[in-house]
Amino acid sequence: MNIEVSHEAARWYVKELELNACMFVRFFPRYSSGGGLHPGFSLGISVEEPTDPGITQQAGDVTFYMEESDLWYLKGYDLHVEYEESLDDISYIYKEEGADRQDQA
Repeated sequence: MNIEVSHEAARWYVKELELNACMFVRFFPRYSSGGGLHPGFSLGISVEEPTDPGITQQAGDVTFYMEESDLWYLKGYDLHVEYEESLDDISYIYKEEGADRQDQA
């Protein structure tokens, strides 16, 4: 399981969250009336330093991560975070683990 944040998405987070260099953005599952990967949960974000990071990705000057205790949410999947220019917003795309490697084979 991995997190992949595009450079465009990272720039959007920097602008929207007024981030400075060397800051951290945490992705975490939260209760929701909608649904993301799991019914009743969606992906939340917060700006905070990790305590026990399970997966991380550096994009620009920002580190994106999920805590080890939250990895159940992505089990079997990779998270791709993309910027949608037409919406000026972020899209979270869940791909089965290894799907990109299979496409390249």
